[in-house]
Amino acid sequence: MRILVADDHAVVRRGVIQILTRDFAHAEFGEACNAQETLARIWDENWDVLILDISLPGRSGLEVLHDVKRTVPQLPILVLSMHPEDQFAVRLMKSGAAGYLTKESAPEELVEAVKKVLSGRPYISPALGEIMAAYLARGGPQSLHEQLSDREYQILRLIASGKTVGTIARSLSLSVKTISTYRKRVLEKMGFKNNAELTHYAIQNRLAE
Repeated sequence: MRILVADDHAVVRRGVIQILTRDFAHAEFGEACNAQETLARIWDENWDVLILDISLPGRSGLEVLHDVKRTVPQLPILVLSMHPEDQFAVRLMKSGAAGYLTKESAPEELVEAVKKVLSGRPYISPALGEIMAAYLARGGPQSLHEQLSDREYQILRLIASGKTVGTIARSLSLSVKTISTYRKRVLEKMGFKNNAELTHYAIQNRLAE
């Protein structure tokens, strides 16, 4: 069994490996610290599960998820994030993640989640289960930000965190014109006039970085 842990913090990677070693004594573990290294190891080696942080340097973990599901669709991906379930979980599960855990989860929950996704079943925590049930009960997206594409949602959160269009463009390796176009789409879809209104909404809904 081979488990790849992708997180930009070495202490988190080592902590995850230490927790899992107790129950997966014969597993071989690998580490990746950014999107580029994660994808390189996924494409060059065989893995049984990827434990992925979505806040990776450069390209986000959400983009990594899309690339992996497009090229290695059979690989189960368990997202381990600092963000609460209501910010990303439904979006990530719809994109192909096999499970979602916050970094505040108990070690036993991480072990349970890995076992479940390795068996071919999704891992749905009680908190995520409630969120997904509410999402389905109302027939799909209801909040303004839920109608955004993944890239638009990423741009929303970056703008709300105070980053300029130029800074966002450099961090995502895109042109300023492209980021400006995304910003315009976000404002139009959400019915806002400027960044101030967008930021206020993001803070109210706990979407800012």
